[in-house]
Amino acid sequence: MMNMNRKTLLGLGLGAASSLLARPGEIAVAAVGDEKKITEGVTQKILGEEMSMIPGYKSVRLRDIILQPGSEIKAFPMPNAMVCHIAEGELQVNQDGKQFSAKKGYVWTCKIGTSEGTANTGSTVAIMRVADLLTS
Repeated sequence: MMNMNRKTLLGLGLGAASSLLARPGEIAVAAVGDEKKITEGVTQKILGEEMSMIPGYKSVRLRDIILQPGSEIKAFPMPNAMVCHIAEGELQVNQDGKQFSAKKGYVWTCKIGTSEGTANTGSTVAIMRVADLLTS
């Protein structure tokens, strides 16, 4: 039987941790949740959630909203603050009565209560990545 001391245990622990870092693709795939239908042509995929270091926010969640061509999300009040980013495609956004086109790479924010609706009027799939800032 092998004699285990603190150095041996520390070495084994560091080795195990580094093996996780050596395979980041496998870790990312494992964190991706199942798709959930939001409305016709719109699905949501949770990418991950973790405790937050940002003052005033208990946790953060990252998710993708996938909108097929011709689909839309009717305007509704935002339940939490968030940062939105267009990862693919283009969306027409109506935020508190202001309309704008959000093309790939565009970033915007919402606060609690902001009324927002989105529509994919294009011919390709659009992906809106959302970072939710959660207080509870």
